[in-house]
Amino acid sequence: MLGLLNIASGSKGNCSLVFSSTTLLMVDMGVALKTLKGGLEEIGKRIDDVKGLFITHNHCDHVKGVNLLHGKVPLYSGLKTFEGVNALKPYVPFLIGDIEVIPLKASHDAPNPLNYLFRCGDKSLAYITDTGIIKDKTLEHIRNCDYYYFESNHDLLMLLRSNRPKCLKDRIKGDTGHLSNADSALYMSSLIGDKTKAIYLAHLSEECNTPELAKQTYIRILEDKGVDLRKIKIETMKQYMSSRGGDI
Repeated sequence: MLGLLNIASGSKGNCSLVFSSTTLLMVDMGVALKTLKGGLEEIGKRIDDVKGLFITHNHCDHVKGVNLLHGKVPLYSGLKTFEGVNALKPYVPFLIGDIEVIPLKASHDAPNPLNYLFRCGDKSLAYITDTGIIKDKTLEHIRNCDYYYFESNHDLLMLLRSNRPKCLKDRIKGDTGHLSNADSALYMSSLIGDKTKAIYLAHLSEECNTPELAKQTYIRILEDKGVDLRKIKIETMKQYMSSRGGDI
């Protein structure tokens, strides 16, 4: 089995748990220690049970709580992403317990950002967030996964109509920014396969997106591309409430 508990997703903080029946991993630590412990309690675990924390990049909403876990949990990230952690090489797989982890190159305005592919037995979870585009080699690794945790950050029209400065709008919609709903769905239309069971839309902007709009855009584009959605669940991840996924 391969389970997912998203503790928080959004610009205020990000943190997820990925687990099998014997191994527990984390992705990012951008939440308070109390929030992390609450998420761990949901699946009957403690911090001591976490076998590795995988950092996507060094922006505050993903790492502001990392120092709280120094010396308690093994830390992994891209080279020069975070001090005092195990530096990972993109596309080089390794095992922790019974979960294989494959670091994937992302495209974000941070030092050596990574996304991740998690595999356990015949199950797979692609964890794609904070990337303006998805590199071809990363796409090759994440085709026909069982589960996708996938950034769907903003609606482009809402972003352009927002009161944000032009420089920030340009950053967000650029190649090292964030995936829009439409771009995210277009990528997904080429990735879904016969194994795919669920897509979890992540890192939704509170100002320039809504859960309803993200999901509606996904459904419209995937149906236009001829994707049969009858056996695929599409859910939106929340900023202030945990969400379960994977084999749960």
